[in-house]
Amino acid sequence: MSPSRGQAPDGGWASLKVAELSEELEARGLPKSGKKAELVARLDADDAAADAPVEEAPEAEADAGPEADAAADKEPDAETEEPEVEQVPKRRRGAAEVSAGQASRRRPRPEPGDVIVVKARARYVRSAPRKARLVMDHIRGKPVEQAQAILRHAPRAVSTDILKLLNSAVANAEVGHELGADELRIRKAFVDEGPTIKRFRPRAMGRATRINKRTSHMTIELTTTERKGR
Repeated sequence: MSPSRGQAPDGGWASLKVAELSEELEARGLPKSGKKAELVARLDADDAAADAPVEEAPEAEADAGPEADAAADKEPDAETEEPEVEQVPKRRRGAAEVSAGQASRRRPRPEPGDVIVVKARARYVRSAPRKARLVMDHIRGKPVEQAQAILRHAPRAVSTDILKLLNSAVANAEVGHELGADELRIRKAFVDEGPTIKRFRPRAMGRATRINKRTSHMTIELTTTERKGR
């Protein structure tokens, strides 16, 4: 005979059959799957949890002591409050600040008797040094404006690279010394040989012919027109 619901038999839950244990678990709302030992352990754990005394939480004391009352009654004093520090947002550098910084880094404009030399160099230009020297010979010693006009109308392709180099040298003079193109002339203009790039082309009867693609290092120095450099 099965015991009443919720009460363990005299012989314990192990004395019942699996079907009776499953019915008891289903009545309690517990899972009824598993072996008999698991069902018995599940019922024993449920009985132990039901018989355990419930501990009541201690009531919070109404009076926390004189220190708590003093802290609650204390009002903030306006005189003792620390002054708030106003945070100034960080500003991004504007155009005026950048221009002022660049002006401070510029060198003063040279005196009429001073000799200023400004240099610009282009490396690894994809042109043969011999072809570049033919153009450099036309602009050496000439004023910058005249040299620019010669390079714009020169038929050789390397004249475009030399014109870019000359404009770079003029820009260096404008930024560093506040000198315009009309105040400058070409003091030196020369070309050094750079590394040669080697390529190969297939030819007849399985042969290969090497192709040399030469490069140049070009340099231009500018000086003022008041005094010719040596």
